[in-house]
Amino acid sequence: MTYGKEILVIGISYLLGCISAGYYLVRLRTGKDIRQSGTGSTGARNVSRTLGKSGYAITLTVDILKAAIAVALAQILNVEQWAVMLAVLAVVAGHIWPVQLGFRAGKGVAVLMGALLVFDYRLLAVLLLVCALSYFTTRKYIVSGILAVVSLPVAAVIMKYPKPDMLGVVLLTMIILCAHRTNIREVFQQSRRKANAISGSEK
Repeated sequence: MTYGKEILVIGISYLLGCISAGYYLVRLRTGKDIRQSGTGSTGARNVSRTLGKSGYAITLTVDILKAAIAVALAQILNVEQWAVMLAVLAVVAGHIWPVQLGFRAGKGVAVLMGALLVFDYRLLAVLLLVCALSYFTTRKYIVSGILAVVSLPVAAVIMKYPKPDMLGVVLLTMIILCAHRTNIREVFQQSRRKANAISGSEK
């Protein structure tokens, strides 16, 4: 059995992910590399620091759409289910590690949202709900985002995903966490400093 259609879809998904809207938008308007400022990401939040609300809106929209298109294409072409999941992984990987930008770009949250919107909107609903509840409790974007992403495999288990899709969701979670490793490190360092400060004040 040949899998030419599946391989094509996965390749196209990766290339769609490589369309780094934030990077090219900032380059076009300012001539600068957005990766050299702010958080170093090509994502909407970092772009907004340079281009404002319009830059945020354009970048977010393109990032969501390219992922939704990649997964929709896989479904329209009726490829094997494992290839649909690989299309999700490929578009996210392309966004985070685009070949033409030296494998360094965004952190994948908006792309994740776009992919889940088409792949399984229930997972997207869980992601947004956990993120909202966590932010209401912690008032910290990074912490709430990390908790939301980590909740995805749990949701997949509850929804009784088949093993290949379950593995895909776990890999997806690991990819997003890897992209946010610097943010995660900072959260732990801040918590440690806070704990040390409290401990010192009690002596």
